[in-house]
This record gives sequence, C-alpha cells and structure tokens, in this order.
Amino acid sequence: MIKIVVPKETGPGEKRVALTPDVVGKFCASGHTVVVEKGAGGHSFFDDAAFTAKGALVAPDAKSLYKGAQLVAKVGPLTDKEWSLVEKNTAVVGLLGDISQARLGALSEKQIKPFGLEKLPRISRAQTMDVLSSQSTIAGYAAAIMAASKAPTLFPLLMTSAGTLVPARVFVLGAGVAGLQVIATAKRLGATVMAYDVRQEVKEQVQSLGADFLDIGLASQEGEGAGGYAKELSDKAQELQRTAIQKALERADVVITTALVPGKKAPLLLTQEMMKSLKLGALVIDMAAEMGGNCEVTVADQTILHNGVLVIGPSNMPSLYPRDASLFYAKNIFHFVQLLLDDKGALKKSLEDEVLAATFLGAAVQKERSARSS
Repeated sequence: MIKIVVPKETGPGEKRVALTPDVVGKFCASGHTVVVEKGAGGHSFFDDAAFTAKGALVAPDAKSLYKGAQLVAKVGPLTDKEWSLVEKNTAVVGLLGDISQARLGALSEKQIKPFGLEKLPRISRAQTMDVLSSQSTIAGYAAAIMAASKAPTLFPLLMTSAGTLVPARVFVLGAGVAGLQVIATAKRLGATVMAYDVRQEVKEQVQSLGADFLDIGLASQEGEGAGGYAKELSDKAQELQRTAIQKALERADVVITTALVPGKKAPLLLTQEMMKSLKLGALVIDMAAEMGGNCEVTVADQTILHNGVLVIGPSNMPSLYPRDASLFYAKNIFHFVQLLLDDKGALKKSLEDEVLAATFLGAAVQKERSARSS
C-alpha cells in the first residue's frame, strides 16, 4: 500500500483538485493512505472536513505533505519548488505539460517517475482515464454558455407580440469532444448550428446532434492522424478549407473554435482577412487560445473588439466549473492509478503496459541512460 498526496494547485486561475472526497474514500478503503494539503479542495467547494470524513489526513503545508509520499496526484504542472519537494522513488501523475530534458534527467537520478496524462493513448481500455476528453466535455459546455451570455443575439427562436427573433447561427470549428459538447449545448439553447472538422468520420456525429456539417470535399483520411486525433492538412487542403470556412462565416452570429493538434501550436483557422466576412456584432470564442489560438487576433485570457467583432480567448475553461471538472478528473486519476499499482497495492516497477509507457515522460532519458551503461 502507498501514500498518495494531493497538493493545492498553484497554477494561475486553477480551481480544480486532483482527487475528490469520494475517490479519496475508495483509495482509503483499499488500504492506501491519502494526505490532502490544507485547503486543496477549497476552490472546488470540497472542504477539508469532506476529505477527512472519507479517511484522508490533512497536511498543514506543502513541505509536510510531500514527506514520505509515493504518489503525487496533480491537475496542472509542478513548479520548481514543488519538484524539489518530491522525494525519491515517487510517481507523479497529472497534466504535467512540457518538462525540460534537464529536469527529466534530474528526476531520473532520484527515480521519480512523471506520468503526463495528456499523452494518454486513445484506445478503448484507456477511456476511463482520458482526462483530455472529460475536461474537454466541461470546456465545451462552458464555451457554449459563455457564447450565449456574451453574444448580442439571443440563441433561441422567440415569437412574441413585438415580433419574431430567429435563432442565432453558431458555427463550430472542430468537432472533437469539446466541439461536440459545444454543438449539443448550443442546440439545447435553441441555436442553429453548423460545424466543421478536418476528419470526415465525425460528420455523422455532428448530424446526430442536429447540426449541419460543412463538407469541403476532403478525402476521407486527409485530416485524420494517429489515435483518432486531427492532423495538419496539406497546403492545398488548407486553402480549400479557408475558402469554405470564409463563406460560412458570412452568416454566423457566433463562431466557436476548438481545433487542436496534440503537441503542436493550434492550427490557424481564422485569419484577419477571413474575419472581414463576419458581421458587426459577431462573437468569436477561441477555445485554443492557450495553444496559440485558432484565430489570428486572439489574445489569451483577454476579450478584444476587432473591427466590430468581439473575440474572447479564455484559458483553462474546465476551471469555470471546478466542482464537476474535479469529479471527472478524480475518477480518471483513480482508474489510471489502478493500472499503476501491482496486485499488492505497490507501485509497479515495470512500465511495459502500453498506457504507462505512453504517458511516462522520462522514457527517453531512461533509455539513453540504459544505453550508456551497457
């Protein structure tokens, strides 16, 4: 059995917590020790008492929290100070972001194993651990609600004695998990929705939600990358894409962009030139703002007015609904940790499992060290 610790998140605007009381209770029931840093769940509306009621201990500060830990459950990346507190032979699990080679080398020296859940392969047995999908679901809902509250037009059809208001026209760029949730929520709010994605196989999913699919005539495999993720298009396909999107923009009241390519800068879908097609008062919500943005004028974490078009570049959208986002995230962590433990409840020494191998961020450093020693 191991000691699992849950630090208070340190990222700006981060309101989620890696483990919720119910999931802590499952770990404790299995014989593990769970220690939560004081106030770690406060922004998610889980107080310390909720954790202790499920069997957790509460540490007064980060220094005492990390002492003797064998597994650290995190949401966002660790700071330099946090990494310095992680002891030898510890596993760290979370959305850890890019870690420098120098840092990975230092972690390897201490036998610290970082697992980045953003690297999780999209295979059926990993679905219960898929934090990107669970958090994208929250983000997609948040984007649709934000659009409905910020747009100068109402979403639903309204027929009144004063006249009739037609539904808002929402154009969604990207039909992954986030995009599909945007579509579903916008439809429930009464909007007319059109969506576009480079992957032709999502057309039926879009249509099943009651939206129209913008088909630009790409070959069926043109935009599909490994693991079902989108990939960058050829130059010719990108030009075809821009032309079709620009025509669709002319009628849109709201544009919500969700397109991301794993590990790369977000693809540029809305150039300044294309944005001239948008009507005055149109709204753009760029969900890819953290990764450079799908819209050329997006500024992360800012709202700007560009030639009469309101452009919002929110980041960390799951934190807008921190309680439910944490509930999803904690369940993902729970299932991943089950894979990380052996039959006796100890951390596995072998990382041959394809899920563990894909998420282990120190694999390259470890392989290089093995090669040099041999």
